[in-house]
Amino acid sequence: MSEKLLEIKNFNVRYTTDKVISRAVNHVNLTIHKGEVLGLVGETGAGKTSTALAILGLLPKYTAEVDGEIIFEGENLVGAREKKLRAIRGKKISMIFQDPMTSLNPVFRVGEQIADVIKFHDNKLSHGEVAEKVDDILKMVGIPASRKGEYPHQFSGGMKQRVMIAIAIACNPDLLIADEPTTALDVTIQAQVIKMMRSLQKELGSSVLLITHDLGIVANFCDKVAIMYGGEIVENGTLEEVFDKSRKHHPYTEGLFASLPDITTRTERLTPIKGLTPHPSELPEGCKFHPRCPYCMDVCRSGGNPPQHQNGTHMIQCHLFS
Repeated sequence: MSEKLLEIKNFNVRYTTDKVISRAVNHVNLTIHKGEVLGLVGETGAGKTSTALAILGLLPKYTAEVDGEIIFEGENLVGAREKKLRAIRGKKISMIFQDPMTSLNPVFRVGEQIADVIKFHDNKLSHGEVAEKVDDILKMVGIPASRKGEYPHQFSGGMKQRVMIAIAIACNPDLLIADEPTTALDVTIQAQVIKMMRSLQKELGSSVLLITHDLGIVANFCDKVAIMYGGEIVENGTLEEVFDKSRKHHPYTEGLFASLPDITTRTERLTPIKGLTPHPSELPEGCKFHPRCPYCMDVCRSGGNPPQHQNGTHMIQCHLFS
């Protein structure tokens, strides 16, 4: 087993707005080892992005409240000073944000935006050395260095995402957080971006936290998978453990796989998960999934959080296996 890079322990995020408390992340535990790719999967509103932003200390200052631990390279980032976090952001932990259309500054050339990250974390480099590094990084993500003088509006959506990835890898970070990096792109470009990210991850040796709701991307890119629902990790394990249909799984995980088309099975309709994801301010008592669960029992409604069942590296949080 490789060395632990990031460890999240009993972590919670609450937002308070107009006296309404939203429990976005609830007692989450996650571990990412060096060189590992972890896929964080769940529907919109599950708490995935809140978890990612908390790692970087980017949650809203006055509305968000956090507790628990985020241990990165042996240091707890929860409560760390802003100066400390700014030294880590971009250099040791980088993030590829969800929408490349709005994440780039429209009034600066793309080369300048990549160079800013490099100069902020290494001010000893000369102007020529920075320019050379920018050229190398653009080539790594498949953009000709001659386009560094262009503005974001001159790039397509897929090329904008490549620029975002170039900014994120500019300082060769130990951990790369990718928040649904292909959501705004068409299917063909999605495949190209994921293939490029996979080759870059192997070349740089970085760990990756991939946030997505696309199980196909997870299958092609990740080593481990964590399934998130209602702000909780309801199942996690290796890619093989979570994707193995012969194993026992959380009912939510079963629902996610049942809602995917299967080219080997002839059927008239897909099988969606009934109901809607609960709002973080209106989470149900007991198991958060029980209103939508086909196996719901009385204990699920009133028994508090379900117990976690561990089988080696595979964990399921559910009363069914008690």
